[in-house]
Amino acid sequence: MRVASHSYFACLLLGSFISAYLFYLGIDIAGAILLAVSWFLVPFLALNDRISFNGKNLSRTGWVPRIWTWLNAARGRLRIKDIEQVETQAIRSLKRGGNIFYRYQTIIRGKSTVFTISSGGERYRKLVKSVLSCLPDSVLDNRSIELRDHLADPREILRRADFARIPSVDVLESSDSAAGIRGRRTNTASYIQSDEEKESLQSLANELRLSGYLVQSLEAFRRALILKPADARLLFEFARCLHSFARVKHDDRLERRAIAALRLSERRAANDGELLARLGEWYFQIGEWKRAGSTFQYISEKVGENFRSARGMAEIALREGKIAHVIHHFSNAVRIAETPSLRRWSKCETDYFTHLNSDEEYMELEIGRINMLETVDNSRRTSLRIALFAMPLIIIGVSFDDALVANIGWAIASLSLFVWTALIFGARLLGQRIPYDLVESDD
Repeated sequence: MRVASHSYFACLLLGSFISAYLFYLGIDIAGAILLAVSWFLVPFLALNDRISFNGKNLSRTGWVPRIWTWLNAARGRLRIKDIEQVETQAIRSLKRGGNIFYRYQTIIRGKSTVFTISSGGERYRKLVKSVLSCLPDSVLDNRSIELRDHLADPREILRRADFARIPSVDVLESSDSAAGIRGRRTNTASYIQSDEEKESLQSLANELRLSGYLVQSLEAFRRALILKPADARLLFEFARCLHSFARVKHDDRLERRAIAALRLSERRAANDGELLARLGEWYFQIGEWKRAGSTFQYISEKVGENFRSARGMAEIALREGKIAHVIHHFSNAVRIAETPSLRRWSKCETDYFTHLNSDEEYMELEIGRINMLETVDNSRRTSLRIALFAMPLIIIGVSFDDALVANIGWAIASLSLFVWTALIFGARLLGQRIPYDLVESDD
């Protein structure tokens, strides 16, 4: 499938701006050449930049990635067994009625190589399912696991919802059952006859949630909970859906109920270490850090250590500034990691934080790098806003033949876009950790 075209789109806009500026200065030939390159070559390169998977390797094809890997001696492909982390981010792209349309961005990391896959149809679903099904759960975050298990075609999901007699969004919102707590007392068991149909209802609820049909998803979860009220995994999935709905509606009451459902799921999970670890990660993600820490601690003491809980305890310790505890937990993660790639990643994290803890100079350099990275990110957004605000000055100056206003607009926009471009490259450089070998060689 094609990679996300954000970088190419930025190049297209930047090239168009520079060509317009050249036309304004009277340098027509250079402006025409740059405009042609921007509008013909850049889209061509974007269409040929693809990510493919042959069952063993992820690879990126196209002229730009080939040139980039040649210049930087970087990897152009990543073997499945070398994947260390998979994270998926959900971005709300559109709200229509009671439905939220999400765009997913799946980031795959391994051996200093990063592949970013953005959702956009059937090819994304096939690629994500093919890749993630080859990986152990310890490599995946919560949302990646859900995409692997429940991502489907929205049209097929709606057909299944209609077959399961899930009402439309308008009907559910008017009946107040969208909150998943109270509403119509339907005789769910009357048309769900078998255990397979009950499992199908739970799967349908998750598919509706991932596709953005939160109201119908909550109704499906409500019906499933009538049949399986003590199912810890079902409660966890319902709580996540309710929390997403509460955030969309900005309803603190529903958010508190979602957290209560999470705690009920934690109580019913008993000694299910995998589910408890996922619960702890979700607690951490929504800001319930104390609850996350107690969940990971319970797993370690009562259930038995696993990789997810060790990594979670390291993240909790890092947030609390306890570097020695971070090193200890990552060392445990190295010992209990399931795959060589996880052991390698945990070992790198252990070494990194060990150097931070033992070398004050290295810690100062890293703190300075992180602070500078935050400054660069903020400055990048500010410079882009300034460039956008300068565009009306250019339009007004050109429209009313006012050279002074136009020149001011061109000067502000040009300088801002130059700074913005430089800050993009600066952010990429600062995003990499400083190698400890450099500090040692300076000494």
